[in-house]
Amino acid sequence: MRSMRGLGASVIAVMLGAFGASGAWAQGEANFPTKPIRIVIGFPAGGGNDLIVRVVGQKLSEAVGQPVVIENKPGASGIIAAEYVARAAPDGYTILTGPIGSMAINPAVYAKLNYDPQRDFVPISQIAAFPLIAAVSPKQRFGSIADLVAYAKANPRQANYATSAATFLLATELFKQKTGAPFEAINYKGSNESVMAVMTGEVLLAIADPAPIATQIPSGNVRALAVTSAQRIAELPDVPTMAEAGVPDMVVTLWTGFFVPAGTPPAVVKKLEAEVMRIVRLADVRERFKTLAVIPTGTSSEEFARVIASDRARWSAVAKAANIRLEQ
Repeated sequence: MRSMRGLGASVIAVMLGAFGASGAWAQGEANFPTKPIRIVIGFPAGGGNDLIVRVVGQKLSEAVGQPVVIENKPGASGIIAAEYVARAAPDGYTILTGPIGSMAINPAVYAKLNYDPQRDFVPISQIAAFPLIAAVSPKQRFGSIADLVAYAKANPRQANYATSAATFLLATELFKQKTGAPFEAINYKGSNESVMAVMTGEVLLAIADPAPIATQIPSGNVRALAVTSAQRIAELPDVPTMAEAGVPDMVVTLWTGFFVPAGTPPAVVKKLEAEVMRIVRLADVRERFKTLAVIPTGTSSEEFARVIASDRARWSAVAKAANIRLEQ
């Protein structure tokens, strides 16, 4: 009888201990965050994702009363950062900046990845969406996409383009398919470096995200020939769409958003989702995004998941048609 009473007491103690641990964790979720949050970006400082996330990160810090540290881990088309966050503790304190390249295009083009966007992450919210801009140096005489394509066909050895991730590689390969222009890819660490390569004449063309390009247009450092949106964008009213420039069926819209490791408590995900959605709707944030020529979105986690699945299917088809398969 004593042993049974002892066993019963032990079971009750274990149950109470488990309840206490669960209660403590639930309280921790309710008080989240209680320490600094890290937002990891897979590209260098100064690029499109970096500029966008720093705006949101500052507002998030103000909202939650904790420091938000932006950590750049560039390399391998965002793969290094994605692998790093996938292995992080699922507690909401390490957030991945996940652009379309890392979360929908890399799985379409890389033969092997050490992370799976669907298995290893939970989407928080899409922050912004944006078209790409085809840009050349103002030193070139190209006044249009037609001029650029004609020059590339006549001078194939001088026809090259800058790319810093699989996203820009696939977008430019799609451009090549539509125009027949024989451009060769030159790799750079980030889109900011790609734009610099255009400015200095190292490459002929960059089709890149608008943030690093749009800031160089007013000063005349680059010339924008076309945007990949369905309509002209308000910030660049004189720049035609690809369709207007003679390249039909090349509407390309990219996005970036936040992700946390799989297993992060739903209450933490919802808290971060609500804050990001609120921040993206703030007037000063929207105004800052406007200067970067990006569109604030602020979707729910569920809406974001549907966008990711759709884009992954689309770009898998493009990669297959272009016979693109990459190795890390």
